[in-house]
Amino acid sequence: MLKPWLWLSVLVILLDQATKTLAETLLVMHQPIPVLPSFNFMLTYNTGAAFSFLADAGGWQRWFFLGLGASVSIGLIVWLHRLKPEEKRLALALALILGGAVGNLIDRAWLGQVIDFIQLYYDRWYWPAFNIADSAITLGAMLLVLDSFWAREASPRLS
Repeated sequence: MLKPWLWLSVLVILLDQATKTLAETLLVMHQPIPVLPSFNFMLTYNTGAAFSFLADAGGWQRWFFLGLGASVSIGLIVWLHRLKPEEKRLALALALILGGAVGNLIDRAWLGQVIDFIQLYYDRWYWPAFNIADSAITLGAMLLVLDSFWAREASPRLS
């Protein structure tokens, strides 16, 4: 079941890396470019994980997150490979998460940090900057949760 969904992971990786290259080429560090109300492009780098978790840990976190990302990616590939053809929603979710994980893994391997450039805000409250890989991981995780509810509804109930 892996091959039909691998294209989606590759597409996420390519889109993620292309937009990060554009962000580094066109944006100035920490200088927001308004796109829409409550939406800016702004180049920043994250040496930590989600919400800059462990960003100031002293450098060891790069290797930790590289190992974790590689392990998760391998696990996702194995999981995708074992899926049945009818498990399309689950495959979609896993392919998105895999593409996002590898997109950020590439940044960590080459740069030691992840390139972020999408900034959402309301008034004076700012969401931490993120990228296409983060968006794919988030969307995949939401689909994974939804799939777990759909799978539960479709399974026969015991009385």
